[in-house]
Amino acid sequence: MPEKLGELLVKKNIISTQQLGKALEAQKASGEKLGASLIKLGFVKEGELVYFLSEQYGIPSVNLAELEIAEEIIKTIPADVAVKYQVIPLSKRDSTLIIAMVDPSNIFAMDDIKFLTGYRIEPLIASDSCMRNALDTYYGTTKGLDTFLEGMETEGVEYVDDDENVDITKIERASEDAPVIKLVNAILTDAIKKRASDIHVEPYEKSFRVRFRMDGTLYEVMKPPLKMKNAMISRLKIMSRMDIAERRLPQDGRIKLKMGKGEEMDFRVSVLPTLFGEKVVLRLLDKSNLQLDMTKLGFEQNQLNNFREAIYKPFGMVLVTGPTGSGKTTTLYSALSELNKTTENISTAEDPVEFNLAGINQVQMHEEIGLTFATALRSFLRQDPDIILVGEIRDFETAEVGIKAALTGHLVLSTLHTNDAPSTINRLLNMGIEPFLVSSATNLIVAQRLVRKICGECKEPVTLPADSLTKLGGQAEDYAKVTFYKGKGCDNCNNTGHKGRVALYEVLPITEPIKELVLQGASALDIKREAIRQGMKTLRGSGIQKLLEGVTSLEEVLKTTVRDD
Repeated sequence: MPEKLGELLVKKNIISTQQLGKALEAQKASGEKLGASLIKLGFVKEGELVYFLSEQYGIPSVNLAELEIAEEIIKTIPADVAVKYQVIPLSKRDSTLIIAMVDPSNIFAMDDIKFLTGYRIEPLIASDSCMRNALDTYYGTTKGLDTFLEGMETEGVEYVDDDENVDITKIERASEDAPVIKLVNAILTDAIKKRASDIHVEPYEKSFRVRFRMDGTLYEVMKPPLKMKNAMISRLKIMSRMDIAERRLPQDGRIKLKMGKGEEMDFRVSVLPTLFGEKVVLRLLDKSNLQLDMTKLGFEQNQLNNFREAIYKPFGMVLVTGPTGSGKTTTLYSALSELNKTTENISTAEDPVEFNLAGINQVQMHEEIGLTFATALRSFLRQDPDIILVGEIRDFETAEVGIKAALTGHLVLSTLHTNDAPSTINRLLNMGIEPFLVSSATNLIVAQRLVRKICGECKEPVTLPADSLTKLGGQAEDYAKVTFYKGKGCDNCNNTGHKGRVALYEVLPITEPIKELVLQGASALDIKREAIRQGMKTLRGSGIQKLLEGVTSLEEVLKTTVRDD
């Protein structure tokens, strides 16, 4: 295949003869495939090579990063055969086995697999990097994982079915073994390199897996041997300064990892006892990646003007709403960053404190000793505050103290968990706050969601079916002159087609007509209709705007927002 592939690429003017010569020399020295050498030398991008092969051989390509393959399908091809031929089974259809492979011209591989499995083989093309990740995930036998687990078979780490009888001393010793330390460090550094936001370490009855959340979506990256479960989890607990002997209660901790060039990365660690062991979730707190510039968060200009006007008022309440992980903290931190001046006394009550902000007095909540949001808020009012941030309004007591603070000359920023901006008012009323207090104290309510951005490196135009467009709202003809885009998948975006996220906002200023509706006990729907009449753009409207601008994809907008009816 090497010479044939090289000649074809030269013939199509994708690479030059000189570049082919250099790639063949590199291939001879490294022993890897020609395609891998071309990609390493930067002569061709991986996504471009996959597309070329797909066109050349008339075989569709597949993005393995987006698939979850059933265990019974994986078992159809043994691990040694899958690794040898760089193939992975995807699904079965009657007497046909559909497989992904890097080299579609390898007839011998298909013949061997056909003889071994008894199925007729239908190939699809996958990129080399996706194949390596998939082999790591489903077979755990590729070179990358072998390197981390070298010698693990003789390290004496044992899986014990009955967790109550685990020898803590033995597990502690096993967690300090070099291969375990090496693997845990590799997982943490790989998550940083891939810009993951969370790491999930999950034990099950017969398996053990590690997943990364990247741009809001979870991807399985590794399946370590089950016998490593206790040692790995104990290692993470030791690094987080937790009690490794306590295996029945949830625990929280932090890890600080020193990187090269004096850089540091913080991990917020949560351990939760599950049926088959302790699940560990690590949140990466990358201060260098914290976006505090409000103009780059995703606000449209009119929305940003309304938000700025509300936070610069001398008193009143600004509420940011949305589910967990929707970027509320980033929006509030960006507001505090802009308001943070030597003339202002700013105090925050947070659970947990995710980032340290210079010049701001941040307080970590400890409910077990009575330090709650309401307690901290009362204390702030005795500290001569100008601006107060309350991490979350969870109950009547916190809401009441916050609203009273907003009515007595303080700017109060906080969050709630509601579906949209208008329903936030009903949520406060349901907590027991009087309508006149809600209308008097609230300046503005923001609802937000995060959507994945299309990767700029592999962005390409796409034609969307009419029925998909009508799901957005309106008629398909309304979008006739619009060019839509999607990401094809490349090295830059881990072959997902998406890179980074942007916020969709619904900004509701509490104007006089809205205040009147609140006092009259109007429903959230009535308040929403009046707000739209005044020019408010809903979350779906904001999503459509990002879609029209080519920032995100139709699937992201439909998945994240609901239609405005």
